[in-house]
Amino acid sequence: MNITAKIVKCNRNTGGFSLLELMIAMFILIILISVAVPVYQRSVQHARETVLKENLWQMRRAIDQYHADKGKLPASIEALVEAKYIREKPVDPLTERTDWEEVQGQDTADPDGNSGLIDVRSLADGEDSDGVEYKKY
Repeated sequence: MNITAKIVKCNRNTGGFSLLELMIAMFILIILISVAVPVYQRSVQHARETVLKENLWQMRRAIDQYHADKGKLPASIEALVEAKYIREKPVDPLTERTDWEEVQGQDTADPDGNSGLIDVRSLADGEDSDGVEYKKY
């Protein structure tokens, strides 16, 4: 019986963490989270900016290739999709929509002076981390 009483007594005295230990652990977690969240948000924003630049570059390349192959400018981004120069209309990672500003202009190589799609731009508001507006990409 003596041994059982000692085990019960030891179990009562050694149970759990103190309030101070829990508060210190919570404080350390809060500090780590306050450092990690802004770094994560910056990396996500940088990734979105990189995807936007790549989407714009691919669409501009498709416009140039369409013009070189067909001798005229495409009417819109949909014309590039229909002619299979791009698979689908890309999503703007900042607005999360497939809406783009389509810049129409005169075809300088066409003797008839027909107009068509000469550039695409993002409709996103704001600036990137370097201070450049998304609309100027």
